[in-house]
Amino acid sequence: MDKEKMQEQTEETVETVEENKEPTMEEKLEEAQKQAKDNLDKYIRQLAEFENFRKRSNSEKTAMYSNGVRDTVEKLLPVIDNFERAVEAADDKEDPMYKGVEMILKQFMEILENLGVKEIPSKGEPFDPNVHSAVMHIDDESCDENVVVEVFQKGYTLGDKVIRPSMVKVAN
Repeated sequence: MDKEKMQEQTEETVETVEENKEPTMEEKLEEAQKQAKDNLDKYIRQLAEFENFRKRSNSEKTAMYSNGVRDTVEKLLPVIDNFERAVEAADDKEDPMYKGVEMILKQFMEILENLGVKEIPSKGEPFDPNVHSAVMHIDDESCDENVVVEVFQKGYTLGDKVIRPSMVKVAN
């Protein structure tokens, strides 16, 4: 039994020595290379994530600006409509009041143009339900079919988005 006991102790000692054994240089190098590869992978992922965040933030900022401009212009359009009506209704084109209203309207239109707001061309154009809102239809043989013959309220776009569609009369 002594031999068996000695053999068990020897095996335990070998196991203990193997457990406490210092890793070799190759093992240390392998471990360091693995850790470096993991760190590089994490860095690349973080860099890609940051780049995506930056792009998303820029597009959100642009969208917020565009939405703010659109909302503001949408609220100003009734004022512009009223100035246009005042200019059209004036009898005396030499009256200082008429000239003042005309100048204010011109200023408003320049501001809209600088913001990228454009009037939707309507009269004489084919009816497009994406930019026109038909409020009347007439039968007129002198006009082509589905052509806008009268504009009741001008429509405007900002970039490729419609702020307000044109209210029009369409010939059938």
